[in-house]
Parts: sequence; structure tokens; C-alpha cells
Amino acid sequence: MRKKDLQRLWALVDRLSRAQRQEVIDRLKAQATAVESIELVESARHQSRSCPHCGEHRIVRNGVADGLQRYKCRACGKTFNALTGTPLARLRHKGKWLDQAQALADGLTVKRAAEHLNVAPSTAFRWRHRFLAAPRSVKPNALAGVAEIDETYVLESFKGQKVVGRKARKRGGSAAKRGLSREQIPVLVARDRSGTTTDYVLSDSRKAAVMAVLKPLLPPDAVVCTDGGGSIGQAIKDLGLEHHRVVTSSGTHAIGAWHIQNVNSYHGRLKGWMRRFKGVATAYLENYLGWFRALDRTPRSPRQPAQLLNLAIGA
Repeated sequence: MRKKDLQRLWALVDRLSRAQRQEVIDRLKAQATAVESIELVESARHQSRSCPHCGEHRIVRNGVADGLQRYKCRACGKTFNALTGTPLARLRHKGKWLDQAQALADGLTVKRAAEHLNVAPSTAFRWRHRFLAAPRSVKPNALAGVAEIDETYVLESFKGQKVVGRKARKRGGSAAKRGLSREQIPVLVARDRSGTTTDYVLSDSRKAAVMAVLKPLLPPDAVVCTDGGGSIGQAIKDLGLEHHRVVTSSGTHAIGAWHIQNVNSYHGRLKGWMRRFKGVATAYLENYLGWFRALDRTPRSPRQPAQLLNLAIGA
């Protein structure tokens, strides 16, 4: 902007009412936050920048659109920006992205997130799951050393959907039957002593389902600790791995160096964190598991929202 135009702008600012000045301040803050979000996104994608269409690294700058630098691929001729091919592509209101990441860091419910972001609850819900699309698949390929494995169960929920075949249940309620039943969704959690953690929503608790997730996860020299036999014990036996059973239900919490306290502690933190949502829709359960994994491994700090924003674009 030319100096003359800037002076004219300042003259107009002096004529604004108090409400209009506040509106200008709010817009400038949103614009500043949008610029910060864009800088974070482009910085995170800079090192691995290549064409998302063909993978070619021969790219050139090709103008700016919506505040984002655009690029053109010399191989296929297509254009793109840092968000192309990510869950946040074409998502609007970049000025609120860091606030959305903060809402995730704070574990806000949809209602509280909507109030925090000053958007409709439907928008807060949609943004939540756009931001969680990438974290749900961020899992370690393998564990190392001593691995602790155990199952936990989450009540099946059709929250947000029309229930067919049974009476509607109060959100966050209890199952019709005590103990394990078809209403309980099994979640297998595996964690090694370094803190590397992964989890899987199982189709059922039988050995075949457990074997399918453990076989690529556990190396041949892994030492596995569980709370007993069952399908997990059978799968470990078939894999030929060293297995130590610590039956906590009998009052035994450790046998020498062998225990499952790390994975049980993770279960407790997960269940306590999920309680605020008063039931998690089974259709979105993997998103919530990915959300908690991200929080559990990301230190609580002023940088956490920026880290979660980068995670949302797969950086």
C-alpha cells in the first residue's frame, strides 16, 4: 500500500464507532492468525515438497491463492499448494485453525469447541474429524523390546444416528447386560517400555482378528507381557514369541521385570479422557483413539496446538 493510501486509511479509522473498531481489531487478529497457520503449514511441508499428483520434485512457484503459495509441476503440469491432498484441503477460515488445534489439545466437547471457535456445532464437529483424519492412521509399524498387550472395551454407540433394533440409550449409559457382550467393542492396545503405543479396533476378540494385527507389529525377538491366555495368548503362542503371563485379577501385579502396568495405565488415561464425551460413536472410535494417541505423545506446551495442526496435514 502506498503511503498516501495508508494515511487516508488512518483518517477513516478515526471516524469508526467503538463497535466498528472492535470489528476491525477482530478481523486483523483473525488475519494474523491465518498468516501464522499458513506459515506453519508451508514450513512443515517444505522439506518434503513434491507434486502430490505424480511425486515429481521438479516444481516451480506459480502465484498465490487464498494466502497459500501455489506450485506447478514440470512433469505433469498440474498446480497445487501445501494443503493439496491433505484432510485440510479447501477448508475455510484459516484464522481459526490454531484455535481448533487448541480445542483438540484441551479435549473440548463439540458444544464447548463451537463456543470457543464461535461457529455452529455442526461446523465444530466437521472440523474436528477433518483434523483427526490424519492422526487416526499415525501408528508405529513395530514395537521393540518388551511389549505389553491387553484389551479394553468401549460400549458400542450409534450416537448421532437413528437406532434400529433396540431401545435408544441415554448418552454415556451402560450396556443392557453386565460384563462382555456384543455391545462391547474390543480395542487392543500394545505398548512397549519406551512408550511407543498403538491400538486397534478389533472386529471380534477371536484369535484370527488378534493375529492379524500382532503379526506385523511384533518382531521375532519381542518379549510379550499379557494378563493371561485367551485369544491374545494363543496368537502369541502361534507366533512363537517369548510370553510372560501376569494375571492381575489374582492380585499379582508383577513377576520380576514382567508386568503390564504401562498398558493398563494407558487404558485408565484413555477411559478417563473419553468420559467427557458421554459416549463415542463407534463409527468415529478410531478418530478418538488417534486423537488420544496424539495427545499422549505430544508434550503439553505452548507449541502443542502448532504440533497438532502439523499432524492434521500429515506432517
